Amino acid sequence: MKGVRWSLWVLAAFAALVGLFALQLSRPKNDTVQSAMIGQAVPPFALDAAVPERPGLATADLADGTPHLLNVFASWCVPCAAEAPQLAALERQGAPIVAVAVRDRPEDLEVFFQRYGNPFSRVGKDDLSRVQFLIGSAGVPETFVVDGKGVIRHQHIGEIRPEDVPDLLRRLEEARG
Repeated sequence: MKGVRWSLWVLAAFAALVGLFALQLSRPKNDTVQSAMIGQAVPPFALDAAVPERPGLATADLADGTPHLLNVFASWCVPCAAEAPQLAALERQGAPIVAVAVRDRPEDLEVFFQRYGNPFSRVGKDDLSRVQFLIGSAGVPETFVVDGKGVIRHQHIGEIRPEDVPDLLRRLEEARG
């Protein structure tokens, strides 16, 4: 009798666990991370140039009246290389793009740009990831839409894929208004 009662408890616990898993699987997936920096001004910073052929980047460059895409990347980042064609497409469509190069060396960036192109008008050197963390970026690549007043309007986490280009262009246009 005790064995039957114990078996029923195990069966009930197993059924409850299966029910909990089924409930979680039936809920819609939400992989959007809500950044605390959305709606906030880009914190003050000034970065030296990461490569000789482009100027560095400072907060004032993001508050010049023109919305920008701010890309946080690194030459050692494989997804950063994968998003390079999409950044080039954004640039061709008129998107102003600036960048923060995280923990990188100028010679590695030169090779990266020779291989994948350089769509950035400015590239700031962030050797200690200080600016990366200030703006709420936890990894590379990440892209922010910053309006002409220097306020972060959108954060795209991860590589930009071809299907993301229209959305980023739309968000950049919304940041103009």
